[in-house]
Amino acid sequence: MTGGILFAAFLVMLLGGVPIGVALGLAGAAAIVLSDQAMMAMPTNVYAGIAKYPLIALPMFILVGCVFDRAGVALRLVRFATTLVGAGRGALASVSVLVAMVMGGISGSGPATAAAVGKVMTDGMVRDGYPRPFIASVVGAAAAVDILIPPSIAFIIYAVMVPGVSVPAIFMAGLFPGLLAGVAILVPILLISWWRDFGGRNPDRGGLSVWRAFREAFWGLMAPVVILGGMRIGAFTPTEAAVMAVFYGLFVGFVIYRSLTLRDLYEILVEAGEISAVILMVVALATVFAWATSTLGMVQPVVGAILGLGLGEYGTLALLVVLVIVVGMFLDGISIFLILLPLLLPIAQHFGWDPTWFGVILTMKIAIGQFTPPMAVNMMVSCRIAGVSMQTTIPWVSWMVLAMLAALALVIALPGIALWLPRSMGML
Repeated sequence: MTGGILFAAFLVMLLGGVPIGVALGLAGAAAIVLSDQAMMAMPTNVYAGIAKYPLIALPMFILVGCVFDRAGVALRLVRFATTLVGAGRGALASVSVLVAMVMGGISGSGPATAAAVGKVMTDGMVRDGYPRPFIASVVGAAAAVDILIPPSIAFIIYAVMVPGVSVPAIFMAGLFPGLLAGVAILVPILLISWWRDFGGRNPDRGGLSVWRAFREAFWGLMAPVVILGGMRIGAFTPTEAAVMAVFYGLFVGFVIYRSLTLRDLYEILVEAGEISAVILMVVALATVFAWATSTLGMVQPVVGAILGLGLGEYGTLALLVVLVIVVGMFLDGISIFLILLPLLLPIAQHFGWDPTWFGVILTMKIAIGQFTPPMAVNMMVSCRIAGVSMQTTIPWVSWMVLAMLAALALVIALPGIALWLPRSMGML
């Protein structure tokens, strides 16, 4: 009874527009009161939820994303990519995907990348002959790849919550699936562009040579190398890598590009602080919710009901694909992990799934949900920038969702796509 009240209260508040962190905390607190548990369990769990060393990396990676956004890295990456790809049909759309993938190696946040790439690409793509709903679809889908390409905020949360999964291992496990997802999205984008004659209307690309464009974009291209390469050679941990990335971004912005001022730095710190505070509050309050579900004994009956359907390993996995994608339409990846992992991990353990591989495919499902209408978080950002409604993107974004599902199916069928790299590096 109390368990039903817990979830009902959460859903009512969520549908009523209450912020998700507040809804999770209040629902958990109500469950504690109704089950006659000590209220001291709430502050204890709030503290325990965020008093974890790997979470220090989270605000640092958010900060480095804000720094590179203000420094103009996205614009320089676009210029370099356009000199490589050219000016034909589908060229600028392909550039959007490529730039989003590189930005994913810097910020690790889908909505942030959708905003950065959308601001830089939308006007140019309109002049180049792309319809605005298609532009919003491309940017929203491309940005979804970001939570797969390390560093990923979602991967950090997953590694913190799941025993036996390290941040470096799941970072490396997400690299090839992230690249595969980006290539998969490119296929329908190029086919649609050629079929509908999108692009190639505005051949002027600013007159930059490939070499000059590369020199301008070099420091942005090196950011993922600094972050991942430093972890690979053992120079620093993921948390230390995040701090180094911040200093690297500030050096590029102030010394190399000279595009940042002290006023910009103040605004960047405020923006990163606000975003980090929101995420960490959600993490802290979701810990209360998760503790309540565990204490009330709700996990095992739900897990037993799912396993009792008799769907087998792949049937259960298909059910989870549908469940997580649908939930991903409404919630961000961090919230999904915090809410659903206590239910999903026992299922993974029952079938003996590798926890690192399971984290990658869960994140791929969440990525698909982030650009699947009607309530996709990435699409909300890209549609607002493009000035269109989300309904107008459905004919275009549906093909990209199918392409991403095909990439997910490959990673499910061939776990080595995710696990080969961390195993070869001795991380698993």
